[in-house]
Amino acid sequence: MIKIKFDYDSSYVTNIRITGHANFDEYGKDIVCAAASSIAITSLNACLRINSKSIIIKQSEGLIDAKVLVKDDIINKILLNMKDMYTDLKEQYSENIKII
Repeated sequence: MIKIKFDYDSSYVTNIRITGHANFDEYGKDIVCAAASSIAITSLNACLRINSKSIIIKQSEGLIDAKVLVKDDIINKILLNMKDMYTDLKEQYSENIKII
């Protein structure tokens, strides 16, 4: 199961931690894992494109940990949109994704 945790300070996202694997299908064919990874990579890269110092990302097998370094409305909107996309994905694959 993929577990996604968003931390907040007031209404600003301060940290995002994504762990695990969806186990929807075998490695390399798992569409849920691919969708979850795409959401993370696209959203975090958008933040970095807007402000290259906005987040620090640690990534390893089965882990993405992003610490948000700025309180910026645009960065925050991208990250809240990221959460909305995960919520939509979770509605279809509730046995494979958990949002904490």
